[in-house]
Parts: sequence; C-alpha cells; structure tokens
Amino acid sequence: MASNDKFKELKSLIDGLENDAEKFYSKGNSAAGTRVRKGLQDIKNMAQSLRLGIQELKNKK
Repeated sequence: MASNDKFKELKSLIDGLENDAEKFYSKGNSAAGTRVRKGLQDIKNMAQSLRLGIQELKNKK
C-alpha cells in the first residue's frame, strides 16, 4: 500500500472514532470508551508503520 493511501486510512480511522468519543465523553458509555481505546491503539500502530515507511523513503533519496 502506498504511503499516501496509508495516510488517508489513518485519517479515516481518526474520523471514525469521533462518534464513539462523543458517546464516551458526553454520555459516559463505557463500551464506546473501549472502542476508542482500541481505535487509538490501531492508530498508534499505523502511525508508527507510516513513520517508518517515510523514514525509509527519505533515506533512499
């Protein structure tokens, strides 16, 4: 997958968490909080992968 596609997927993941974050923070929905935490872990892993890919491309130049 191209890095630009990964970046777009990362943005999509972040946007997808908005509804659950709202449910957790405004309504105290614990299940939504769990989904947000899992989503944030996925974002963390994807961001690290994207970061390493960018560094690799930078080093090739």
